[in-house]
Amino acid sequence: MKTLIVVLFAVFFLGLPLAVEAKIKIMTVEYKDGDITLEGYLAYDADLKGKLPTVLIVHEWNGLGAYVKRRAVQIAELGYVALAIDIYGKGIRPATMEEMSKQAGVYRADRPLMRRRALAGLAQALKYPFVDPAKIAAMGYCFGGGVVLEMARAGAELAGVVSFHGNLDTPHPEETKGLKAKILVQHGADDPFTSEEQIMTFQNEMRRAKADWQMIIYGNAVHGFTNPANGNDPSKGVAYNKDADVRSWLAMKAFFREIFR
Repeated sequence: MKTLIVVLFAVFFLGLPLAVEAKIKIMTVEYKDGDITLEGYLAYDADLKGKLPTVLIVHEWNGLGAYVKRRAVQIAELGYVALAIDIYGKGIRPATMEEMSKQAGVYRADRPLMRRRALAGLAQALKYPFVDPAKIAAMGYCFGGGVVLEMARAGAELAGVVSFHGNLDTPHPEETKGLKAKILVQHGADDPFTSEEQIMTFQNEMRRAKADWQMIIYGNAVHGFTNPANGNDPSKGVAYNKDADVRSWLAMKAFFREIFR
């Protein structure tokens, strides 16, 4: 009772709020991979002081758009710096399925290029004085999920990576070693774009590499289960699943708490 009286006194007589809403600062940022200009999206709580844990976010195959920007704000609201990075390049935002497939295919066929573009985003994040270089993670959706796994395979200085319904394959899984990042893969049990063979190959790759990894498989979920824009018809192979979306976000938060502690 005494505690309640103290709180009420602070609220009504001292004018203190019961909760402080985060003031999320957002901005578009340009950076380079050689001569190529990339355009990212930065979000962070401007009221937080000191060096902060940071999360890189990699887009789906349609490029950096509204979906990952919304996720960046959500990550910033958790108290982290969020930087949605650009793999394709400034202004390259494919609009049709054919264009998306073609653009993503460029990087899936050239993994060194994919890794270099992703690492350019990491280099950009390290330029900000409010970023803690010892506490950086990466997360990605679909195409982006595959990108963050490639970052881990490249030995990037990351505390961890999270793949949401991402591609698991890599051209030479037998060469994976020296992983520094902890790995969380979140996968739809009924995803038609990832075969059982690919799942087993990935798991064996992680075992051989002696990685710190975990894989959560969500029942009744197909590809793209975190994005409401994918609709709710799983027969199409790509669909939103609210339960899997909520559960995977909670698992991600627990993972970040672990690797950033």
